[in-house]
Amino acid sequence: MVADKKVYAFIHHEFVPLTEAYLHISDLAIQRGYGIFDYFWIQRGQPLFFEDYLDRFYQSAGLMQLPVPLERRALREKALELIRLNNFPLSGMKLLLTGGYSESGYEPGTPNLVLIEQAVAYPEQENVEKGIKIITHEYQRELPAAKTINYNMGIRLIGQIKEKGAQDVLYHQNGIVTEFPRSNFFIVKQDNTIATPAREVLKGITRKNVLDLAAATYATEEGNITFEDVQQAKEAFQTSTTKRIVPIVQINDTLIGTGKPGSVTLALLQQLEALEQQYIDQTK
Repeated sequence: MVADKKVYAFIHHEFVPLTEAYLHISDLAIQRGYGIFDYFWIQRGQPLFFEDYLDRFYQSAGLMQLPVPLERRALREKALELIRLNNFPLSGMKLLLTGGYSESGYEPGTPNLVLIEQAVAYPEQENVEKGIKIITHEYQRELPAAKTINYNMGIRLIGQIKEKGAQDVLYHQNGIVTEFPRSNFFIVKQDNTIATPAREVLKGITRKNVLDLAAATYATEEGNITFEDVQQAKEAFQTSTTKRIVPIVQINDTLIGTGKPGSVTLALLQQLEALEQQYIDQTK
């Protein structure tokens, strides 16, 4: 957050200073961890790939049976107004929809819609230049197609990730890898085919853009990826809104490829950055 800058949020159908944005303790997001969210970046006042994120937000709400209090057009306008109010050069916005205030502490009430915008920084360049190490953990998220607020497992594993000198954890089930707590997983096969898990994952917007970019040059696959596929891969990387593309050079004790960021991964990152700038220029 920018020091001494008054930052606004949208809650209870009005814009208020972020320091005054509160939910009552009866909300099911607090009582039971019930709710959904989405998150996108804003560059130079332009929300990146906004319609894709709105699509997923409403899809998640439907899967969790949470009616969104605002229609899509009205929600879009409130988000844009918040962007104008805060006027950050680079920021991220979270659209949060909770289970609402519940008298029983179990049955949903009227969902609370919250919009939070805060200043952000670009991903650490060191992770791109050197790549990162990840570990694996057997786990499958409930209702993976919905972007829920339940990140219990990922948070519980933070200590283990740090103890092993890693930066993230890749989930798997029965030898099939799926996703990270907050990002998607890709491998580059020896023939330069770019592959990503397709089942039991949240299909990220950056994942979608990377697949579209890759398809112009390489063969692409969406399907099951096994541990054996990962060990034989030429390159590996993760994608997300905040990370963009980050090379993965080690999984547990196994080096991927040469143990350094690969040329295909770095080329895709450059293309993704160019796509972002093109999007901003076209939506001004």
